Amino acid sequence: MRQNTSFNPATSVEGLLTLDEEGTNDNYGTYPEKRTVEDLLDYGFIALDKPAGPTSHEVVAWVRKMLKIEKAGHSGTLDPGVTGLLPIGLGEATKALSVLLLGPKEYIGVARLHSPVDDAKIKRVFKEFTGEIYQRPPQKSSVKRQTRRRWIYELDIIEEKGRLILFRTLCQSGTYIRKLIYDIGEALGPGATMAELRRTKVSQLNEKNGLVSMHDLADAIYLWREEHSEEKIRRLVRPVEEIVAPLKKVIVRDSAVSAVCHGAQLATPGILHISPDITKGDTVAIYTLKGELVAIGEALMSSAEIEVAEKGIAFETRRVIMKPDTYPRLWKAKKTADAGVA
Repeated sequence: MRQNTSFNPATSVEGLLTLDEEGTNDNYGTYPEKRTVEDLLDYGFIALDKPAGPTSHEVVAWVRKMLKIEKAGHSGTLDPGVTGLLPIGLGEATKALSVLLLGPKEYIGVARLHSPVDDAKIKRVFKEFTGEIYQRPPQKSSVKRQTRRRWIYELDIIEEKGRLILFRTLCQSGTYIRKLIYDIGEALGPGATMAELRRTKVSQLNEKNGLVSMHDLADAIYLWREEHSEEKIRRLVRPVEEIVAPLKKVIVRDSAVSAVCHGAQLATPGILHISPDITKGDTVAIYTLKGELVAIGEALMSSAEIEVAEKGIAFETRRVIMKPDTYPRLWKAKKTADAGVA
């Protein structure tokens, strides 16, 4: 079980490009590390260790019922028999889960060959399936069955015993491991099926940092509700800001927050600090000065262009995470409101 430490990516501007200096009003918003448990259940996520048996949707439904919240969702469906990391977003944090699709996924699995194959041939074929591959989703899948390209970054044989092969793979999001094993089996000749599979990593989240079992979650909820002890549930529910941690950062003025929350595009006057290496088209995380995730956006200018621009839209708001009433409305109404332009 992971010890949840304070996580605040934006209160420190070390390494960021400073465009202007300004303070924040503590009467509005909340520093992520100071959120109440109730707020965490609206702006947090759980790195759940999915058990074998239930579907991913069933697990999410159980979590939602246990926590007595209205909204929860997961990133990356796991088949009923597959175990391991299933990130579950709570409340508004569900809108940030798509960021995890930008990173790779890691699996540990067992493949069963239908008949013995020479060891040298097994190693050669596994190597051939490393790199870019073509894959058609299986019949029982939630996406259109058309051939698509996927990257297998790493595919290692850990151990062989008889017709069983224990392997590890690091692959692009959207790769079907069951189909990968099937295709490897076809290339080997006798065929192969997936016997067991466990997901150990989703983007920057991994089981080395500790996963949450359903039993641990139930215990934490009991201690919080019945014993008024928040310690365990605070360790298990992590702030939404961790999901977007790998993204390049944009920190805005308090006066720009409400406009962004209402869907306005972010103009240069509303920006205080940015990552120095932003390029056009980059997906970025937009934060308050307290380190709260406001929205996910797309860069329309590079860092160099933003640094010298006196006006103009720098970022297009793609996904608003923060509730609109968190910060006061300090922008003037117009047909097209731009955050940072009064």
